Amino acid sequence: MRKITVAKGDGIGPEIMDATLEILFAAGAKIEIEEIEVGEKVYLAGNTAGIASESWDTIRRNKIFLKAPITTPQGGGYKSLNVTTRKFLGLYSNVRPCMSLHPFVKTKHPVMDLVIIRENEEDLYAGIEHQQTDEVVQCLKLISRPGCEKIVRYAFEYAKQQNRKKVTCFTKDNIMKQTDGLFHQVFDEIAEEYPEIENEHWIIDIGAAKMADTPEAFDVIVMPNLYGDVLSDVAAQITGSVGLAGSANIGEECAMFEAIHGSAPRRAGQNLANPSGLLQGAVMMLNHIGETEAAEKIQNAWLKTLEDGIHTYDIFEEGSSKQKVGTKEFAQAVIANLGQKPSILKPVSYANNSALNLPKYKKRPAANKKLVGVDIFVHWNGVNPDEIAENLKKIGENGIELTMITNRGIKVWPDGFSETFCTDHWRCRFKPNNGAIFTKQNINELLKNAIDENIDTIKTENLYEFDGVRGYSLGQGQ
Repeated sequence: MRKITVAKGDGIGPEIMDATLEILFAAGAKIEIEEIEVGEKVYLAGNTAGIASESWDTIRRNKIFLKAPITTPQGGGYKSLNVTTRKFLGLYSNVRPCMSLHPFVKTKHPVMDLVIIRENEEDLYAGIEHQQTDEVVQCLKLISRPGCEKIVRYAFEYAKQQNRKKVTCFTKDNIMKQTDGLFHQVFDEIAEEYPEIENEHWIIDIGAAKMADTPEAFDVIVMPNLYGDVLSDVAAQITGSVGLAGSANIGEECAMFEAIHGSAPRRAGQNLANPSGLLQGAVMMLNHIGETEAAEKIQNAWLKTLEDGIHTYDIFEEGSSKQKVGTKEFAQAVIANLGQKPSILKPVSYANNSALNLPKYKKRPAANKKLVGVDIFVHWNGVNPDEIAENLKKIGENGIELTMITNRGIKVWPDGFSETFCTDHWRCRFKPNNGAIFTKQNINELLKNAIDENIDTIKTENLYEFDGVRGYSLGQGQ
C-alpha cells in the first residue's frame, strides 16, 4: 500500500478530487491518502506561500502529491504554489500528453498524439525581476547546463519507454544565442546517445505554428519553461479541451500530479465539472508508482466512457454525444466500465512499461574562465547617445575604454541611428584596449569614477570567456 499526499484545492477542486479518488479505489489502486490543506484558505489566513510547513513535511515524507486546482488570490504578494512546489521539490520535468479523442471529442486534428515535456524550474520562471529605471524593468532568464541536461535526457528516456520515435526541440536560439543556445547545444549532445530515436530542432515561432496546424508531425517535444507552458496549453486545447488534460511533475525524489486547468470557481458546487484532467494526472501517478494494472484499467474505462457518448457539459455536443452528465455521474460511468476497453479509440497497455533510466547530473570539469570586460548599466534621462558617451569616456582609465552603448539591446553608440527610440536604460560596455589585462579592480575603479562624475549606475554584468569562447551577447547591430 503506497501512501500519497492529496490536496483537494479550491473551486471545483474538491468535487473532481472526490470523483477521481472514487474511481481509483474502485479500480483497486493500492494507495492510502493523507490529506493536506493548500490554496485560498491558507493564503487568506496570512500565509503568502499558500501552504503550511507541516504540509511540506507530509509531501516530502510521502514523495507523491496528487493536487487539485487551487485559487491564488489577486495582489497581496501571493506566490504561485505550483511554481513554488516544483522548485522546492526539484520537480524539473513537466509531462503533458495531448492525444485527440476523435470522433468523440470535437477536434480539427483527429490523429494528434504528442507529448510536451517542459523544463519546470528555471528560465524566466525563476521570477527574478527588478525595476531599474523609471522606464525599464528586467526579468532574468536563467538557463543552466544541469537543467538542460536533466530535461533533455528525460525527454529521450520517456520516448524510449513509451516506444515513441522522435524527439523535437523548440528554442529561439537565433535570437537568444547564450540561453536558448545552451539548451539547443545540450539537446544535440544528448541526442547522439539515442541513435534509435529521430531528433530535430525547430525555432519556437515556426515550430508553434507547425504544431497548431499539423500536430501529427510531432511525437515528443522538449522545450524551456515559458515556451512549454504556453504550447502545452495550446496543444491541450487543439486536441479538444484543456479540461481533459493531466500533468505530471517529476523530480529525482518527489513527483506531483494534477490537472492543467484552473479552479473555475464559477462552476464550483454545481456538480458540473469534468474530472477528466485530474483523472489523467492520477493515471500518470499510478504508472509512476508502479500501479500499472489499475492505471491501465482506469484509462481504458475512461476511453470507453467517452466512446459511449457519456459527456460532461464542457465536451457535450448535440447529435454526437449521447448523455450529458455531472461530475458524480461521470465518475460512476467510468467505474461501471472498469474492466472494459474501447472499441474505436485505441486501448492502452501499460504492462510492459519499464522504469525510466534517469542518472543524476554529473558536473563537468570547470572551464578556464577569463574576465575580459564589464557592462555597466546606467539610468540616464537624456536622448542623445553621443552625449552620454562623452560622459562615460571620462570614467575609463588604465587602458580601459568605452566600446559600445546599447539601449534595449540595440547598439546606439558608436554609429547609431537617429531613428532608434531610446529609453532611460543604457548598457555601457567597457573593455581593455591593446590586449591589456582586465580585473575586478578595474570594475571598482570604473564605478568609483562614475560616482565622481554623477553617473547613476544601476547594475553591472561581468564579461567572461570560457575556454576562449565568448560568454556574452553582442549588441544588436554590432
